[in-house]
Amino acid sequence: MTDLPDLGPAAEHLATLLGNVADEQLGAPTPCTEYTLGDLIDHVSGLSLAFAAAAAKDSSLTGGGPSGDATRLPADWRARIPTQLTAVAEAWREPAAWDGMTQAGGIQLPGQVAGVVALNELVVHGWDIAKATGQQFRCDAASLATALEFVSMAATEEPSPDSPFGPTVAVPADATPLDKLIGLTGRNPAWQP
Repeated sequence: MTDLPDLGPAAEHLATLLGNVADEQLGAPTPCTEYTLGDLIDHVSGLSLAFAAAAAKDSSLTGGGPSGDATRLPADWRARIPTQLTAVAEAWREPAAWDGMTQAGGIQLPGQVAGVVALNELVVHGWDIAKATGQQFRCDAASLATALEFVSMAATEEPSPDSPFGPTVAVPADATPLDKLIGLTGRNPAWQP
């Protein structure tokens, strides 16, 4: 991989979105039907730690999938999670993070794949949080292109236990790249709370 993706813009935007979440919104629904907003924020916290560890090839934090349980959110999550997001972006700026094998969510995978999965998680869950809270979502073109290319290879039209996503949601042929990405992850781009 010659031009390594930069997780920084997606991590920074996600941190900004989290800073605008009110406590009374934590029980709100999200486009991830299995998660309330608080559950999703806990999931983001766990994945940020796991993917930072994956970049460092530290298997102590990468053995299981990140939780999704709002009751696990610490009182200082608004300060803690943005720091974790900065750390995951910094970890993947190290060229060695992209080399060799690593582990994330209990799955062994090449560093190049793990870094792209981490970026995709930041982008898609950033969109989820923006939609759930009525905030504006933005994504830089490079992150969006990388996530869309990755998801295009992994998405399935039918439910599959091997797919990390739900069945694709059809979008028009002339849909924006963001709407295509969201549809491929099994989410409806027009989702509203």
